[in-house]
Amino acid sequence: MDLSYTETQEMLRDTLARFLADTYSFEARQKMLDSAEGRDPGIWKALSSELGLTCAPFAEELGGMGGGATENMIMMEELGKVIAIEPWLQTVVIGGGALRASGGALAEATIPAIISGDALIAFAYAEPQGRYNLADIGTTAKKDGAGYVLSGHKAVVYAAPWATHLLVTARTGGGRREREGVEMFLVEANSPGISRRDYPTVDGFRASEVYFENVSVPAEAMLSGGIDLVEQVVDEATMAVCSEATGIARTMLAQTVEYTGQRKQFGQPIGKFQSLQHRMADMLVEAEQIASMALMGTLKLDAPAAERKAAVSMCKAKVSRSLKFVGQSAIQTHGGIGITMELGIGHYFKRSTMIENQFGGADHHFERYEALTLPA
Repeated sequence: MDLSYTETQEMLRDTLARFLADTYSFEARQKMLDSAEGRDPGIWKALSSELGLTCAPFAEELGGMGGGATENMIMMEELGKVIAIEPWLQTVVIGGGALRASGGALAEATIPAIISGDALIAFAYAEPQGRYNLADIGTTAKKDGAGYVLSGHKAVVYAAPWATHLLVTARTGGGRREREGVEMFLVEANSPGISRRDYPTVDGFRASEVYFENVSVPAEAMLSGGIDLVEQVVDEATMAVCSEATGIARTMLAQTVEYTGQRKQFGQPIGKFQSLQHRMADMLVEAEQIASMALMGTLKLDAPAAERKAAVSMCKAKVSRSLKFVGQSAIQTHGGIGITMELGIGHYFKRSTMIENQFGGADHHFERYEALTLPA
């Protein structure tokens, strides 16, 4: 099997890497976090309309480059290297992926707006009383004439303060935690009846508690696919954060190696101490395993549902464990300075800690993998 990237994919990686090197220094990122909006909108505009990178995973007939999950993997890895706060995961991977799989007039109208940078999407699926069960939904979508009325509360909706649209999971029927009746709706974020409570997250993003109070949406706002589509989209998002973890782990390793070459004890750099050399060698092994698992899982996203789910859970469980080791080892090697706001390694550690449990931690995915692969 040829696992090398195509010339076009390498060009996409190089283009994004050069752009981020010029615009996303640690100091520039801190300035974005400290701003009122929590980001620089010009960065997203450059990624979309100027560099045209947001078109990479979409079909050519919609204005894309005909790529898919592999292109998202490449982009997420580069974004992870600078712990970028851009809504690529929420807008391109989740929003764009759901629309691409659902198809129809809604996709034809919205995907070009994603590509141009005019549409920003936030995924409103988690609820305060739910955890990793995607069917554990209390938000309702009641039939009202030709459309629906949404009511409920969605928690920790990443990128919601910036979003033009919300991709909302809601229940049109069935009991809570039942698969039947779960649907997704694409809702304009400024629709009457939607209110938000915005806040910064530990890892530097902005998120919201989003409340829906009798929000009217047309029938055309419903995506086709039900709970199967929700699971597919979340699996794709899970592999995207595993790819982000690849960039983060490699950067934490590089910063740790650099630090141990500069910090001196007993008249020599601490990087010459054998115990730290062993620790950094272990970090390298785990970082490369993250990269391998991210690639393997991404290549399985087009497999039949049961095979895809098992592969994703196997990958996420391993990535969560390996990323935890790399992050904790980086902080321990740096010592107390590693958790200060002034040093970048602590910010990478915060994002890596969030990724460990995003879309399910290691324990959840081990249990999911067991349920999918072992006889009942």
